[in-house]
Amino acid sequence: MSREAQRRVGGFLEAVPIPMLAVDAQARTIGANAAAVAVFGANLLDRPFVTVLRHPGVVQAVDWVIAPELHAAPASDPDLPPPAEGGVALRAQFSADGRRILAEVAVSPLPALIGRGALVAILDRSVTEEAEQMRRDFVANVSHELKTPLTALLGFIETLRGPAREDANARGRFLDIMEREAMRMNRLISELLSLSRVQAEERRRPSEPVDLAALLRSVLATMAPAAAAAGVAVTAEGLERPVVLPGDADQLTQVFQNLVENALKYGRSGGVLRVAMTEIAHEPQLRGPAWAVAVEDRGDGIDEIHLPRLTERFYRVDAHRSREEGGTGLGLAIVKHIISRHRGRLRIESRRGEGTRFTVVLPQGLDRG
Repeated sequence: MSREAQRRVGGFLEAVPIPMLAVDAQARTIGANAAAVAVFGANLLDRPFVTVLRHPGVVQAVDWVIAPELHAAPASDPDLPPPAEGGVALRAQFSADGRRILAEVAVSPLPALIGRGALVAILDRSVTEEAEQMRRDFVANVSHELKTPLTALLGFIETLRGPAREDANARGRFLDIMEREAMRMNRLISELLSLSRVQAEERRRPSEPVDLAALLRSVLATMAPAAAAAGVAVTAEGLERPVVLPGDADQLTQVFQNLVENALKYGRSGGVLRVAMTEIAHEPQLRGPAWAVAVEDRGDGIDEIHLPRLTERFYRVDAHRSREEGGTGLGLAIVKHIISRHRGRLRIESRRGEGTRFTVVLPQGLDRG
């Protein structure tokens, strides 16, 4: 193919916003737009197409479009928009850009004026599919979390209407259990609503001045009775002088109450809870000065394999213990989204038998990070 033809192909491809490749009659790449380079890397021209996109179905489609008289016709996916005449539309999953990509691929002939060859358009559906899977998982988890206490409530109601109708002791015991289950459902719904509100506001940066030190002192005062009941000694460091930064006071209170409450629930075996605030002259991830607040216990700790997933919705290290403690599996997900709204970072460090440290890093100003 002449350089002029390649230039025209290149100009045509650059006008397309999705990854698109052009191959010649020998199935060698003669054109690739910027979106394709972002996915498949540089130096795509004059390479066999099979070395660019390694998927048997797509390669077969390219071969057939180029030379239908020599190759068997692949089947188009009936659920996809119909391809151009003489083309094929199919779904393909392949590796590129360091990840697995689920895509809709359309292979069609090059315009006759340019010559024999094929155009390959790739519509990445990975993000959409991941979002849909997250939605399905979320619905399934919520359904499961609500079904368990509802089943218990219905069972006790049936028992109270029947065998335990005249049994005062059983009636009192069952009503206590029903109250706990109802409160558990109420907590779950409240946290789902809280998570929804936080996610709705995540793109809107908070700007009101907040005295972080005073806020932490207030949280510790509020949690003091729970710490005393758990037999945990609380120490505070670096909270003596005011530290003012932009934020949402209610949401930050929710973050630190959650972290302190978790430390009291799951780290009480260590008997010590430490809350420390320190200044960071330059935080690389936030590209500027910041403040770090560490909430640290000396409890049993968490296996490192669980740490990357702790902020996932409904993820629990010990589901049975979490439910016994009244946990919904949403607290750390809410914490993550609030910190994200403040353009901060959450770091989790833990080892079995050595306790756990949650560190919240917040920028001094929201013009950074």
